[in-house]
Amino acid sequence: MMPSEYTAQSSLNDARELAVNLGVKLETISIDESRAAVTKTMEPFFEETERDITEENIQSRLRGLFLMSLSNKFGEMVLTTGNKSELAVGYATIYGDMAGGYNPIKDLYKMRVFESCRWRNSNHRDWMLGPKTAAIPVNIIEKPPSAELREDQKDSDTLPDYAVLDAILEMLVDEDCSVANIVDAGFDREVVKRIEHLVNISEYKRFQSAPGPRLTHRAFWLDRRYPIANRWRDES
Repeated sequence: MMPSEYTAQSSLNDARELAVNLGVKLETISIDESRAAVTKTMEPFFEETERDITEENIQSRLRGLFLMSLSNKFGEMVLTTGNKSELAVGYATIYGDMAGGYNPIKDLYKMRVFESCRWRNSNHRDWMLGPKTAAIPVNIIEKPPSAELREDQKDSDTLPDYAVLDAILEMLVDEDCSVANIVDAGFDREVVKRIEHLVNISEYKRFQSAPGPRLTHRAFWLDRRYPIANRWRDES
């Protein structure tokens, strides 16, 4: 755990409960002193500017630094945790929570991750190493998703609900639909255009993301690539 003042106590409790359920060793590293040092170093360059996502991402990048340091020292590979929805719209910090060697859920949309968690809690197979009981605390599945990088932050502050986002992304990414096709399916044009824009401008991040299993026919990098230096856009 690498909490900041924005980390909810419920998140700490959920992580601890999950670690106990899985028999995972849980350590805590404070990022407060390091964040204060980075903030002080950058003060001369940031003066007369408003606090924004830049300061938020310092937290994520420090966490990536600490995890990679542990990986270098002890040899374990860092797993990244961005799902296909987050990677699609760039809702992940490059050189932060994207730092690592492998991403097991890279080709799973957010709602599919939740479905998989619910399935695991209701099912167990002999080849599974985890407990036979429900392994994942229900609160992890049901609480409003948040990066917890600022006060009262929710993913829904800047993104549609994941059920809507995933439906748009499946048409846009997996089915190669045009904006007009998606709007005809009943989605708001302004929302669709914004999602399309986020997908396009996040391509450079995905080029640098950790590899992961291919679970669909349109996995990022393996099956779907988009030019980074291309100004063409779908105006339909």
